Amino acid sequence: MLVAAGALPRMTPMGISWGGAASRAGSTTVALVAAVVLAGCGLVAEQDGDPPQTAESASQRPGSGVASPARTSPAPSPTPTPGKGPACPTKRCTTVLVTGDMLIHSQLWQQAQQDAAAAGNPGMDFAPLLEGQRRYINNSDLAICHQETPVAGPEGPFSSYPSFNVPPQIIAASKDVGYQACTTASNHTIDRGTDGLLRTLDALDAAGLRHTGSYRTESESHGILIMQTAAAKVAIIQATYGLNGLLPDYPWQVDMLDAAAMIAKAEKARALGADIVLAAMHAGDEYASEPNAQQQEVARALVDSGQFNLVYGHHTHSVQPIENYKGTWIAYGLGNGVSELSSSYVVNNEGLLVRVQFSQDPSGKWSATDLAWVPSVIVRDPYRWCSVAADAPQGQCAGAEEDTATRQRTSTVVESRGAGAAGAHELLITREP
Repeated sequence: MLVAAGALPRMTPMGISWGGAASRAGSTTVALVAAVVLAGCGLVAEQDGDPPQTAESASQRPGSGVASPARTSPAPSPTPTPGKGPACPTKRCTTVLVTGDMLIHSQLWQQAQQDAAAAGNPGMDFAPLLEGQRRYINNSDLAICHQETPVAGPEGPFSSYPSFNVPPQIIAASKDVGYQACTTASNHTIDRGTDGLLRTLDALDAAGLRHTGSYRTESESHGILIMQTAAAKVAIIQATYGLNGLLPDYPWQVDMLDAAAMIAKAEKARALGADIVLAAMHAGDEYASEPNAQQQEVARALVDSGQFNLVYGHHTHSVQPIENYKGTWIAYGLGNGVSELSSSYVVNNEGLLVRVQFSQDPSGKWSATDLAWVPSVIVRDPYRWCSVAADAPQGQCAGAEEDTATRQRTSTVVESRGAGAAGAHELLITREP
């Protein structure tokens, strides 16, 4: 593993910061092998390097030493690639699906133990908890989750709030249900110090999930995560507002929320060939239904830069508005992807799945042409993620009255800044092929 010059293993309040040379070399080898294998699958994490050369070079006359203009020919028509989801209004489209915090507490891992036992398997199985999301993910080209907390080893010890150390089986379940990448920068990223951060990245790599937001090495922190879909290269830039007062062993370990730094990364992503750039912000006031000043300031600065095609957020454990700001969508808060039920905050039990279609116009520019959202709720006995969309794809969730109240509450918040008038709509998955 590559570390910053002068960095040495040392004991921190959260544990040993790096471990021995053998583990460092092992982590580097695993990361390099994973990168090679995943690149072959079309999932690319770009690192520092020169941008791809696109200018047509002049041809050279033999012996003359004089360059003559290259022959020009009509630009080839793009191969029709409609992508998954809604009908593509142009020749090339791709859809991206995002969800909120994967927040695992003890009741959820107890449920995972019960689900594994019911299937005759040892350990834990979180896939049934997430199963309701599969249909939406299958009808999207790229699905991105947010792994909010560090993971422990498979046998624990496990802990939840305030210092998380959760079962790594949640990562395997995220992959199983169809996610291809996860963001990792949150206020809990270094709850378990560098060791917890490394365990989480190792678990994501082992599951075949790409990731960004936290890093093993300084060199890795300069890389840009670019995911290749059938039609486009999609870059993901992510950062968190804070770390609950903890300090990382190295300043580059976690991306912190800073508009200028995120814009610089987006510019680098464009230079590396990204067609679409997403910004994910882990920020806001918990359980609030409106974005705070920091969320609005950073989100709008990102849009004003002209580098981003979508800005979305998590952290608040509550659904927040979607707005179209100067032609670019901002989804301020997606609530929880999964969470233990709260008796104190009903909004904690609700979430928002968002799918955005991006289309390429004749000039080659990509922009959002459809934004659809799904209201969800967590139910118990057994614990499950459940869609309360109008088409009720999973049937009744918490109960007829409760489902209607959740859907109405979510719709009111989502559309409070004119999202509906700007074209955002509820996603009715049963009406899609």
